[in-house]
Amino acid sequence: MEDIIQAIAVYAIPVLFAITVHEAAHGYVARMFGDNTAYVLGRVTLNPIRHIDPLGTIVIPLGMVLLTGFMFGWANPVPVDWGSLRKPKRDMIWVAAAGPGVNLAMAVVWALLYRVLSAAGVQENYFYLVAQAGISVNLVFMALNLLPIPPLDGGRIVSGLLPTRMSMAYSRIEPYGLFILLALMFTGALSFFLRPLHDIGAAIVRFFL
Repeated sequence: MEDIIQAIAVYAIPVLFAITVHEAAHGYVARMFGDNTAYVLGRVTLNPIRHIDPLGTIVIPLGMVLLTGFMFGWANPVPVDWGSLRKPKRDMIWVAAAGPGVNLAMAVVWALLYRVLSAAGVQENYFYLVAQAGISVNLVFMALNLLPIPPLDGGRIVSGLLPTRMSMAYSRIEPYGLFILLALMFTGALSFFLRPLHDIGAAIVRFFL
């Protein structure tokens, strides 16, 4: 029980920020390219309540951290009407990339906060643990979402880059995307595919530590 309480205390704020800003970024960029769906529904917001999926945002991520040390979870996805985008195929790439991009930016912000805490001589270890969790959570979310598996952001990016016919065929994988992801996770292969993406992000963050 003590471990659970400690995990919640350390990871709650980083996870909520990582997921909230990630989803809001999708909606904000979609609006920039002509789709107001998320904005009209009140999803272009930093209010975490609008993005939380109780199971995927709270229960499963904390359970995974406690049981495996690996962060896995999801939010209530921001709705995007791809047909409303001015150039759907091209704009899909930017809308999808906004989420992982903002997670990398947040990892950098947490790294800068860590430096500020250290420079200020803060002694309370809790704040350093939260900053470290912020870096870790955002790098994992970035890497996970960049996997080229629809409906993850990486899958959307690949779909937008492929020629139209190939893109349509590739998009048919989407109904099976979650099952593919779970199979990779339970076979231990997921970490193999995440590591290169995670390491690239970590190398960028290290410049700010």
